[in-house]
Amino acid sequence: MIRDNYGRPVINFRVAVTSRCNLKCRYCHREGEVSPASEMSLDEILKITSIALHLGISKVKLTGGEPLLRHDILEIVKGIADFEQVRDLSMVTNGTLLAPLAEALMKEGLDRVNVNLPTLKPETYRWLTGGSLTDTIGGIEAAVKVGLHPVKLNLLVLKGVNEEEIPSMIKFAGRNRAILQIIELEPVNIDHSFYSLYHQALDSIEEDLLKQAIRTRIRRTMQNRKVYSLLETDVEVIQPAENTEFCRHCTRIRASSDGKLKPCLMRNDNLFDIVAALRNGADDETLTEVFIEAIKRREPYFKECVELLTA
Repeated sequence: MIRDNYGRPVINFRVAVTSRCNLKCRYCHREGEVSPASEMSLDEILKITSIALHLGISKVKLTGGEPLLRHDILEIVKGIADFEQVRDLSMVTNGTLLAPLAEALMKEGLDRVNVNLPTLKPETYRWLTGGSLTDTIGGIEAAVKVGLHPVKLNLLVLKGVNEEEIPSMIKFAGRNRAILQIIELEPVNIDHSFYSLYHQALDSIEEDLLKQAIRTRIRRTMQNRKVYSLLETDVEVIQPAENTEFCRHCTRIRASSDGKLKPCLMRNDNLFDIVAALRNGADDETLTEVFIEAIKRREPYFKECVELLTA
């Protein structure tokens, strides 16, 4: 297991396979990407992922954009799943294209999916995303049916828009044997006015969940996030990246869709262009050095975390 200079283990590799998307979600942070110049090829994605895995990283999540827009997404999934070091291969998707691909993705080695589901109201869904709620629901049902497990539903809470839907979302997740993830809005790649208008802190929501919970637990390797086991299903609460607890326990490193290693979601001033090195003929040893240097440059975004980790 590789650690950064603050002793934090790096076990999660998030790979944006495309910046393209078929929706226009008002709240999307695009994995912190800004104006990607190109898109990695299948071989480049597999090579960079293999370097990460040989450094002890064992969990890979495919992100975007919308990953299912890649014409070679099945080859990407199979190529990564074939690496013996992979212990968990997952994908974040809006679900609109998932129904016809779910079974093939599972057969090629995808373990599970996270589906973004901000509302159960068709009109609200169209206003937030520009898409069809029916398509997303179909994708969720198909993923559950073929055995992608667990299916996690990402509910980004927006003040005055969907916070009152949480009880119905919990019931929907339970009926579909899914886990609900309640997520706080991030001030990343969105207008300040949007954030100010729709940001909803999760403290009162967590208080309500605690009252309903049969038991609670903490996911130590996932930024100490809390999981509330209710009668219907489990509910995970994801606090924003811009807090000391998240930073202190961050285990992630990202690759942008154009092949730059991104040590921190909140920053774009410390990227490492690993795909440029690869295209210039760098061997595995050199690529490994680039990856290690990127991990060494990982540092908590907030000063308070630095003080806690170095005390």
